[in-house]
Amino acid sequence: MNNLRLSRGGGGAHNNTVCTWDLGFHHHRHQYTEGTQKHTQVMEEQGSLQQIGGLIESSFNSCYTSWVYEALDELEHNFTITDPTISGHPIVFASNGFLKMTGYLKDEVIGRNGRIFQGPRTNRRSIMEIREAIREEKNISMSLLNYKKDGTPFWMLFQLSPIFSKHDGRVIHFVSVQIPISRRKANSEDGNRWQELVLGSCRREVCSDTVMELARCRALDSFVDTDNRVLEREESCEASDSEKGKALTAIGSIMSVLTHYSELTGRLVCGNRSNSAVICSLTSALNISLGRIKQSFVLTDPQLLNMPIVYASDAFLNMTGYNRQEVLGRNCRFLNGPDTDPKAIGQIKDSIQSSQACSVRILNYRKDRSSFWNFLHISPVRNASAKIAFYVCVQIEEAVKNGVTQGLSPETLKQGNWAPLVQ
Repeated sequence: MNNLRLSRGGGGAHNNTVCTWDLGFHHHRHQYTEGTQKHTQVMEEQGSLQQIGGLIESSFNSCYTSWVYEALDELEHNFTITDPTISGHPIVFASNGFLKMTGYLKDEVIGRNGRIFQGPRTNRRSIMEIREAIREEKNISMSLLNYKKDGTPFWMLFQLSPIFSKHDGRVIHFVSVQIPISRRKANSEDGNRWQELVLGSCRREVCSDTVMELARCRALDSFVDTDNRVLEREESCEASDSEKGKALTAIGSIMSVLTHYSELTGRLVCGNRSNSAVICSLTSALNISLGRIKQSFVLTDPQLLNMPIVYASDAFLNMTGYNRQEVLGRNCRFLNGPDTDPKAIGQIKDSIQSSQACSVRILNYRKDRSSFWNFLHISPVRNASAKIAFYVCVQIEEAVKNGVTQGLSPETLKQGNWAPLVQ
């Protein structure tokens, strides 16, 4: 404030010096703050990548033996494998053929969503159809325009197939085979330029999962339909019967490898959902939506015997040290240990029997058997008919400093956004 008053006084060099210093101070402070924010952002991104890397490794190791990587690398097909149970539905495996075809390195692909291969001329309708197939956990085959790393567009036959757990019928992975298409239909350059403009303006819709966004795309489609000449000029490409046969052969070869190496772990996978399996309560679409929530929580299904966990968030896995396959299908009491208070356990049982929410402070145990105080909130989630479909269990670890419990950490209190999970 003194500097400000001096600068407003009668003119002179002194005042100019004060103003210059004051501006310089704020400039350097701004640079320092900006630099600190960038450093913090980089550190957070590195931490996030490390967490995703561990989940990706667990995605394969929990289902197949380590030899599966070598066996898949020997296949000449162009394909990727994605995991819908991990936040963002990332690629967890990319074949050598796929990397050669697109020009990417493996580290540039693993952990990323397939959206990185889309571009301004990628058909938005096709993308929405793929999303619908993922939601409905079904196969889909279509011609699709994607982009290489250097920006070169290329037509391919895209074949997507789900991989199911033979034990409980859950979708654990999706296999995407890409076959380059050798021939294409000629189209008007003017129509292509117009279509590129429309598609470019709709990229944000393509990247969304919501029904509202889908409706907006369809509304735009109806607007475009008013000009049939535009749709007639829309760029398209048709795969040959030979190319379609190659895609099916590739899917068969990949499934054969995955089935073989899952048998060795006792966690069998298959290309079709088994009728005898207990169908999981969660669809892939719900898994993907839940994956966006950053807090530690699990969902349990009261309709199934022993009320097993049917979903576990990434934050829960990081906090407890377990991988997803070690958690799904188990009752939450596996987190209890020798010093867990029976009264707290009884309080949880009473709330579930009365279909009421409850909050309790309970001592739980990680996979390495280290203990932690858990602020646990359990609440029923009802469906449209008011019946309880799930119980959501939110875990907040109590902060400990020098062996003394400190209550909720400042970071947790600052977030303050875990409550919507149970509302």
